[in-house]
Amino acid sequence: MKRKQTIAFLCCVIAVCIAYANHWHNGFHFDDFHTVIDNPHIRSLHNLPRFFTDTTTFSVLPANQTYRPLVSASLAMDYALGNGYVPTWFHLGTFLIFLVLLASMFVLCKEVLKRAGGGERSWIPALLATVWFGLHPAMAETVNYIIQRGDLYSTCGVVAALAIYARGPNLRRTGLYLLPFALAMLSKPPAVVFPALLIGYCLLFEKQKQTNAKGWLLVLMPSTVVAVAALVLQSAMTPKSYAPTSVSGFAYRITQPFVLLRYFGSFFLPIHLNVDTDLPAFDHVSSDVLWGFLFLAVVTAAIVVCTRRVTLRPIAFGLVWFLVGSFPTSFYVLSEVENDHRMFLPFVGLMLAVVWAAWLAVEQLAIRRRDLPVWKIASVCTIALLCAYGYGTWQRNKVWHDEDSLWLDDVQKSPRNGRGLMIYGLSQMGHGNYPVALAYFDRAATYTPNYPSLEINLGVVNGAMFRSVAAEQHFQRAIALAPADDQTHFFYGRWLHTQMRLSEALQQLGEAVRLNPARLAQREELMQTLAISGDATAAHAAADAILAMNPGDAQAKAYLAHPVVANVDTWLNVSLARYQAKDYPGTITAAEKVLALNPKSAAAYNNIAAAYAGMGQWKQAVENVKHALDIDPTFQLARNNLAAYSAAASKPTTSAKTPEELVDQSLAMYRERNFTGSIASAKAALAIRPGMAEAWNNIAASEAELKHWDAAVNAAKQAVALKPDFQLAKNNLAWALAEQAKRAGSSR
Repeated sequence: MKRKQTIAFLCCVIAVCIAYANHWHNGFHFDDFHTVIDNPHIRSLHNLPRFFTDTTTFSVLPANQTYRPLVSASLAMDYALGNGYVPTWFHLGTFLIFLVLLASMFVLCKEVLKRAGGGERSWIPALLATVWFGLHPAMAETVNYIIQRGDLYSTCGVVAALAIYARGPNLRRTGLYLLPFALAMLSKPPAVVFPALLIGYCLLFEKQKQTNAKGWLLVLMPSTVVAVAALVLQSAMTPKSYAPTSVSGFAYRITQPFVLLRYFGSFFLPIHLNVDTDLPAFDHVSSDVLWGFLFLAVVTAAIVVCTRRVTLRPIAFGLVWFLVGSFPTSFYVLSEVENDHRMFLPFVGLMLAVVWAAWLAVEQLAIRRRDLPVWKIASVCTIALLCAYGYGTWQRNKVWHDEDSLWLDDVQKSPRNGRGLMIYGLSQMGHGNYPVALAYFDRAATYTPNYPSLEINLGVVNGAMFRSVAAEQHFQRAIALAPADDQTHFFYGRWLHTQMRLSEALQQLGEAVRLNPARLAQREELMQTLAISGDATAAHAAADAILAMNPGDAQAKAYLAHPVVANVDTWLNVSLARYQAKDYPGTITAAEKVLALNPKSAAAYNNIAAAYAGMGQWKQAVENVKHALDIDPTFQLARNNLAAYSAAASKPTTSAKTPEELVDQSLAMYRERNFTGSIASAKAALAIRPGMAEAWNNIAASEAELKHWDAAVNAAKQAVALKPDFQLAKNNLAWALAEQAKRAGSSR
């Protein structure tokens, strides 16, 4: 019999391996970036001890740094085995534990059904529950999602611990069953439900063995001590920067019964799986809330009914497991009200309950209808069902292949999810499809108008489309929304570098590094900007700091091997780029760097002259272009410029400015954080041309910076009324309205 069971289980493992045969090259996604790709700590096995003592090694995002040392250690080993970010090695590390989980689940289900009087054939429904779990598409959401191996590891530890406890009564005194539970707690906190599942198992299947309080204490005490100790350790190791959510606790919790109902539906019909849902937290009692609580009542009633008969107790136990396994993510308030990977632990129990209920139903039908080949029909239906679910898993693996496929699936299933729309737009931007990316970003802004990451990406795509004014407005708004977020400063600094506004870039990149020293990308950008600005000493120090964090960093090594030297050509290019961007002071500064290296540079004097001409300062323009011609009398461009500048200088001066020039002046003042001056210039433009939406938007942005929310709202409304498709004005209006509402709420 055991040999038969082993062969059957191996066949099921082969079926699961076939279902997942197309997932080995699937890429990194979503939270993988801040915990794996951008995390320098997993790139060296020397950090293995640090994962258990320093929570900051889990993620480069302070708000996401939580204590999961076993997960980080496993990622470091996968990185070492693959000699880099090779997805196959990371998936192998996850999949092997998945197979261990399936083996543990088979052992546990057999023992539970045996104790419920399932008879000699009870191993068959146990195997069916195991293979269905292994082939279920909802499980693919966790198996494919590399950082969410924490759910898989913690579930495996819980199931293995209970399987050892149930299958080996003689080993209980040794406490061996507590080892996988302890490892589970070092992977993810939801494993804390193990003591509750253990007591549920004993109540339903071993109650006769616990005859007094001492017996129950011996059952519950060891696992409870481990759970409490692990939670205390988790709390002590979690830094204060950890911020799991901004959602209201009341809204989150009244939404959870409905979420469980959705999970229950996905168990049978997993057609709505997606990486990032658009389900919002309910802020009041609605029909969906009532449906959720009714579902809880029905499940609770089913548990009570099933406990009364021994043969039905596996159903009760499975339903208890479903509710208890869901409790940590239902009670502890998180950023999203639902995630598909949260189904992983609860579905172990639900699978047992559903399969055993179906098995008993077929048994009863076979007894009543002896004239029908009930078992043969059931077998054919079961095989067809498993094939359908296995095919569903194959399809979900294809969805998880890359960012394009994953987020296209998400925006199709969750079209009101601003974050999903943004990330799909980001994937399109990566392919150079800038208009498509911008369209998705604009759609995202209608659902998440005050989202700093979206403002960053709007800045990036506008910059790529050579819309410098719009790009800078979005970058600055991102900083206004999240001044303590290193990414807002990093991307603005990187853009400033491309614009050759190097002193401003250094300021922003330095702030990004100060806010989050763990990110290597911004350190590398800072090193390159320092190098091109001519500060070789600081660039060398930045490279050394990078290598101290990541000894294999290719960019730092390349710089130290071949240091960038800022020469005359470098600064001439900077000067020209600044002139083309109409940054005339920046043009002059860069040209003066050229003259410091080569006082006889006619091109530098010509650039300075062009910059003064751009600012309407004709006298200085003529003086500098004459210097250029003194150095090189054959410089034809300088000759042409001298003629033009001299003619302009001889004309009567006028102080009148066009509305467009006043709006540009307003924007320049906004950049310099002269918000009062920015408002004055914009109002001067409106005095000439009242219908300029851009002027009203500048007023709105400046009033918002001054925290004059009523004025900001009024100005933004004017801008949107004049130009309904003005997305930046819409964003500023949403921001001002939100802050206005906060102020009104706090004054009550």
